[in-house]
Amino acid sequence: MTDATASLPITSLKDEADRLFARKRLRTFGIPGVILAYLVYVFFAFDVPGLADRMRLDNAATLVSDSYSYKTQVTRDNRSGDITVAKEGERKGAYPDGMTPDWVEMINGGAVVDLPDGHRVLFGLDNSAVYIHPTFGEITAQVSRADGVTLSLPEADLPDWISYSKARLDIRTEAGRLTMTRSKTEVFRYFFGWELFWFTLDSPYHDTSVFQIVFGPQLDETRSNITGAVQDFWNNAMWRHKDVVWALGETVLMAFLGTMGAAMIALPLAFIAAKNFTPLRLARQVARRFFDFVRGVDALIWTIVLSRAFGPGPLTGALAILITDSGSFGKLFSETLENVDEKQIEGVASTGAKPLQRYRFGVIPQIMPVLLSQILYFLESNTRSATIIGAITGGGIGLLITQAIQTQKDWEEVSYYIVLVILMVIAMDWFSGWLRGKLIGRKD
Repeated sequence: MTDATASLPITSLKDEADRLFARKRLRTFGIPGVILAYLVYVFFAFDVPGLADRMRLDNAATLVSDSYSYKTQVTRDNRSGDITVAKEGERKGAYPDGMTPDWVEMINGGAVVDLPDGHRVLFGLDNSAVYIHPTFGEITAQVSRADGVTLSLPEADLPDWISYSKARLDIRTEAGRLTMTRSKTEVFRYFFGWELFWFTLDSPYHDTSVFQIVFGPQLDETRSNITGAVQDFWNNAMWRHKDVVWALGETVLMAFLGTMGAAMIALPLAFIAAKNFTPLRLARQVARRFFDFVRGVDALIWTIVLSRAFGPGPLTGALAILITDSGSFGKLFSETLENVDEKQIEGVASTGAKPLQRYRFGVIPQIMPVLLSQILYFLESNTRSATIIGAITGGGIGLLITQAIQTQKDWEEVSYYIVLVILMVIAMDWFSGWLRGKLIGRKD
């Protein structure tokens, strides 16, 4: 107890103790209280209670199933009456005339579509369709120009797996799906896997095993089996493997050009920003503020700005990465330069070396392991970033992902592209680790 405190009366000592206790309690519970208040604010500001109302579990289930399965569509044009069968509803996956799957039967201008578990759909001649549900009964729908879509149910109440209006009917069950509008009636049957991933229906190698291709008789007169199979896979019109590989190459090239270009720009500027190499404070401040400016704006923002200036393309994405990473590299390189061993530089200078020779033989060997490690890490990271940048600038695998998502039906292609992106990142991680070990060495 100090002399000043000892001279205070008892009541003053009690008040001082209460104030000290209050300040201590505020320090103890103030920060958690602020955090709790912020979390409560976020809870209501982001409308977390409304998530249940906004969730569309049926759409989520369809998206997930589409990512690992494919659908074959039986489509009737309600204007002409023509019926077509195609995988994923695409013309490139359409069955040739006279060739339909065994669960579709064409009858006198109509069709019978068998679905799993006893479900069945009948296409009538008068733009009608009947969905036969084994437990619910027969659901009859018809399209007319005057009344639109009309619906007849065996029960008065509409079940939750049927969505109906005069403009559209949508029946979704575990066995399949029926949709009807004024223009067309469609039946979807889902199958596990990525159909036509290897060969399309017009390829002689469709529905053939690897054993038949390698050891079986020649299936195409003009080509050997292996050559023909490779060509048909490479030129697959539905999965576009050739375009996908090219897009992956664009993505990696975008990351490589941006990263290496940024490193070459940042290294000489880092010498200007380092205290021990540039005594002029104004020059150092200008260089450091330049680094702050270019890295303070995210690469996505630079992508949008540059796409307005230079147009879309992979080069725009590479420039966006270059600009952003120039600032990041400049800061990292300058800090590395400020920690070099001056004795090595003095040793090189004692031989009569000129300033550039001092940097070349006294500085670069010291900082090279750190620089290479940082460059390889950024290269690996930019490979992932180039996917998102490509979706904006219209280049690389990001563009294909965006196109597949916009169709709202090719989710199996989205899964395919995501798997390829993951494999690309794994490959870049392995390659950067291998190259780092070759250039810098490994410590076992």
